[in-house]
Amino acid sequence: MKYKEYNLPDNLLYNKDSSWIKIDKDIATLGVIEPIAKTLKEFLFIKFSDLKTIKKKEIYASLETLKWSGHLTSPLSGEIIEINQDLYDSPEKINKEPYASWIIKIKFSDLKEIKELFKAEEIIEWLEKTINKGD
Repeated sequence: MKYKEYNLPDNLLYNKDSSWIKIDKDIATLGVIEPIAKTLKEFLFIKFSDLKTIKKKEIYASLETLKWSGHLTSPLSGEIIEINQDLYDSPEKINKEPYASWIIKIKFSDLKEIKELFKAEEIIEWLEKTINKGD
């Protein structure tokens, strides 16, 4: 699906904290959605959570640009099984290829939490408010 000049792939799910989520059996891969990644320009720094297990709404990564810093919170609870260490040296990859530049993988533990995530068309209203806040 297209949102303005950005892509919101229909095969992903989304939360209202700038994350995309790809579900593959009991593994969730998380990253930053394209409209946010491209609007924020170039990430200069990423700090990964040092948690081994994570609960929904706990911080899984902190990001900084020249003019912005913020945190991404997990949409799911579970065990963190992998972190994309390549982003530590090159966080700007998230801006260039947000859907290829995943941040963490979680073996999720609560199937009900997936039902609280959003499809591409359901996240548009939140995106409008979020992106226009910066204007």
